[in-house]
Formats: sequence, structure tokens, C-alpha cells
Amino acid sequence: MQTTELSIEFFPPQTPVGAEKLRVVQTRLAEALDPAFFSVTYGAGGSTRERTFNTVREIAATGAEAAPHLSCVGSSRAELRAILDEYMEAGIRRIVALRGDLPSGAGAGGELRYANELVEFIRAETGNRFLIEVAAYPEWHPQARTPRDDLTNFKRKVDAGATSAITQYFYNLDAYTHFVDEVRALGVTIPIVPGIMPITSFSKLARFSDACGAEIPRWMRRKFEAFGDDADSIRAFGLDVVTELCERLLAAGAPGLHFYSMNQADATIEICRRLGLAKG
Repeated sequence: MQTTELSIEFFPPQTPVGAEKLRVVQTRLAEALDPAFFSVTYGAGGSTRERTFNTVREIAATGAEAAPHLSCVGSSRAELRAILDEYMEAGIRRIVALRGDLPSGAGAGGELRYANELVEFIRAETGNRFLIEVAAYPEWHPQARTPRDDLTNFKRKVDAGATSAITQYFYNLDAYTHFVDEVRALGVTIPIVPGIMPITSFSKLARFSDACGAEIPRWMRRKFEAFGDDADSIRAFGLDVVTELCERLLAAGAPGLHFYSMNQADATIEICRRLGLAKG
């Protein structure tokens, strides 16, 4: 029986209280799910560099594998080289390589412009020292001119040396399976792990989705809207919808599941429990 590999994303906390909360959340997730790795996001233009590194270091100190996000926009080669050196010294083995976004009002975009250039740079500087995750967009990157351009850009990242890909979250199974079929036809063979966003607040989900271009199917949106302020019903329906999506993804051959946890544990653990992927 094939083992389903789980991974979980955090964002670096901004306060000591948030950091302590995240330690508790990580412990719960590690004990319940034993994920392959925890990834840690990196703010626009590297704005959370120190907090990302500190969070990664704390996760690694627990014996879990930590995978920092690293974006190239807004950074020089020298700055990126210094970050890679820090991670190698800390024993980090996996990086999520992204183009990233400049902070609002920022000027120059740095020496590397695209994620494939960052992957090439990491490989040139460190050889095979790191496993490199890249992003994939089943519903197409919001800034891509055409779906074909987006597929071409994805293949450039793979050809540059990516090890695996993690998708933007989605709620339409066909978007994922079609994307996988399309890139397989281009000769891409690396694992493409679906990104999963548990739903605990519809208002927050709607804001995130509008910003990143992820579609909330009309039937889902109408159902959530009908619940109004009934938080318990929203949570229950969200658990049902996302669990069913995960079941269908795994049945379709998805190599694993990557959860966007929002630094929370309950929903991710409950979904995995329903899938038979939690301990105990």
C-alpha cells in the first residue's frame, strides 16, 4: 500500500505569543500526523527573513524537517548566497523556491526575476545539497498571459532542477488532474502535490481566494453564504468538502497532500483523521 506523504505550511509568527502558540501547534501536528516536512513562508521581498529563519531553526531543533520558502524578487545574488549558506550551516535539506512579490511601493526587483532563475542559482551554488520544491497553479497563475505560457513557465522550473512541486490550493478536482495531464504530456515527471486549504472561516477564504485567483465553485460559495454567521455549520461543511476533495485526489493518484494550516492544527488533524492518515 502506497504511503501518503503529508506536509504542512506555517507562516512565521510576529510576536512571542504567536511563536509560543506555533510551538504548541507544531507539536500537535507532528504527534498526530508525522509530516514529511513543515514549510515556512517568506514575506514579500524577504520582509520576514529573520523570522522565517528563526522559525525554521526552531522546527529543526525538534527533530522535524523544516523547509523554508525562499523568493528571489528584491534580493541580490549575494543576499541569496548568504541565506543558502545559513540554511546549509543549519542542516536544512529542503527549500521551497519561489519568485515572490515585492513589498508595496518597493523599487528594483533584484538580480533574479523568475523562479526558474532562482532554482538554477540554487543548483549552481549548492549542487544537489537541497531538495527544491516549486509552485504549481492548476487554475493558472493570475499573472500568466495564457494557460500555455503558465505551463511553459512551470516546465522551466522543473528543467532548472526542481525536485517536486506544490500547488496553489483549489476546490475543483478537474483543475488538478487536467494540469497534471498537461505537464506530463510535456515530459514533466516530478511529483505534483496538491495544496489543501482547510476551511474554518468563509470570509477569510473569500479574501484569500480573490487575492490569489483560486476559484471557489459557485455551489460552495452559495452554501457558505447561506450559513451566514453560523460558524459551526461553516466549519462542519468545510471539513466535509475538503475531506471529500482529498479522498478524490488520493484516488486519482495524488502523491501526497500539502496543508496550508494558517498556523492552526484542528482542521488539518480532523481531515487527516477522516482520511485514515492520523495516528491513533
